[in-house]
Amino acid sequence: MEDSASLLSLADRMLWVTMLVAAPVLIASLVIGLVVGVIQAATSVNEQTLTFVPKLAVTALVLVVLGGSMLALVGDFMRDIFAAIAGITR
Repeated sequence: MEDSASLLSLADRMLWVTMLVAAPVLIASLVIGLVVGVIQAATSVNEQTLTFVPKLAVTALVLVVLGGSMLALVGDFMRDIFAAIAGITR
């Protein structure tokens, strides 16, 4: 019973870490897509590459700025997972 509780705790933390890593990129892309969409609707310019290039640039910028902290978060979580696996198997 104790092992299943620790596994469920790890699964819950895994979902939170996934959300924290994915959220900055997704939110930035969503905001840029919304802004470009409003501009396209206002100017009646329906060019597909006009939405793709700004999203790509913002995604790259977010990954450059926040990539180190994202990697540290995932690394800390992996360290905790390996420690928990070692504790469970004993």
